[in-house]
Amino acid sequence: MEVAQRHFLEHGYGATTMSAIAATLGGSKGTLWNYFPNKEELFSAVLRRATAAYHARIARILDESGELEPTLRCFASNLLRQVTMPESVALHRLALVEAGRWPKMGEIFFDLAPRHTRALLGRFLLGAMERGQLRHADPARAAHTLITLTLSGCYQKIIWGQLDKPASEQMDADVAFAVDCFLRAYAPEQGVQQTGTAH
Repeated sequence: MEVAQRHFLEHGYGATTMSAIAATLGGSKGTLWNYFPNKEELFSAVLRRATAAYHARIARILDESGELEPTLRCFASNLLRQVTMPESVALHRLALVEAGRWPKMGEIFFDLAPRHTRALLGRFLLGAMERGQLRHADPARAAHTLITLTLSGCYQKIIWGQLDKPASEQMDADVAFAVDCFLRAYAPEQGVQQTGTAH
């Protein structure tokens, strides 16, 4: 996985071959194919490895028994810190550059990274809506809104090469702005009774 990820990042998706990865490992292409029948499967495995721990952490953070605003702040903070890690930035830039030429690669990246994160958050937000903590709306769109707000500040500057490493204070400010805007936009309608321990 480490060798394959290094090849994808250094050479791009299109220029990376199973033969080159096998040669770096010192084994045969046939042996590699026993584990991964094609390059798409190998790239999927690399992404799963890179995102598994993060998605497990996010699933624990989105605890329905906790208070809503602190939970959303914790989610947004973890998201922003994850995507601004050098490894994450490199993978995102790879997807941006290569997706036009290799749509399957872009599809794999989107399914295993952004879409998975949105799905986890969407399920949590649906529960908050059902408890009256947020107004009823499309939970998938709501998840997209919070994530977009969170990534609208220093992350955009990093992706486009305008910032190397954000200060912790800058990330905290981005998180506070995103959650505040989100809660104002999705505040419960007047007269809706909230339930549960969160508020």
